[in-house]
Amino acid sequence: MTAGKIGFGCVLCTLASAWQPGCNVNPTQGYTLRSQYPTNVRTVSVPMWTRGREVYRRGLEMRLTEALVKQIEHDTPYKVTKSVRADTQLKGTIDRVTQQVLTINPDDGLPREIEVMLEVSFRWTDLRTGKVLRERKGFRVAGTYVPSGPFREDFFHGSEDTINRLARRIVEQMQADW
Repeated sequence: MTAGKIGFGCVLCTLASAWQPGCNVNPTQGYTLRSQYPTNVRTVSVPMWTRGREVYRRGLEMRLTEALVKQIEHDTPYKVTKSVRADTQLKGTIDRVTQQVLTINPDDGLPREIEVMLEVSFRWTDLRTGKVLRERKGFRVAGTYVPSGPFREDFFHGSEDTINRLARRIVEQMQADW
């Protein structure tokens, strides 16, 4: 190619590739600036998630539903709306909540760090066609909290971190396949 036939973007990319190894002259070989979310979806309904039979912690389903709505609105091109107007629906269940002591303070024998693990199952369905876009069972995310020392965090703090992390991971699952 002669310099006169190279487009402005190719020149910038070629110059940038000297210091940025991921920049390719041929855009079909790697990076893209397009959205990684399916473009045929505009709206998502997120009904209140439910708790499984063995989950006795109240309010987790409300907090997770709220976190999912915020994460979808923030990270995706989708708008969250009611089921009657939505293109798709994201439904799920909190199947299990477990806590595990990770470290113990040797001086007093009390937990120094505790892990909270949430296990969920969810289904993202296209309401127009009935096609299941994504379905996961046994989807787990863990977070930690520090119950002792100057922090004195409790289960609420640990579960809040885990719920937000879980919402991010679920929304990541809504991205298009590569």
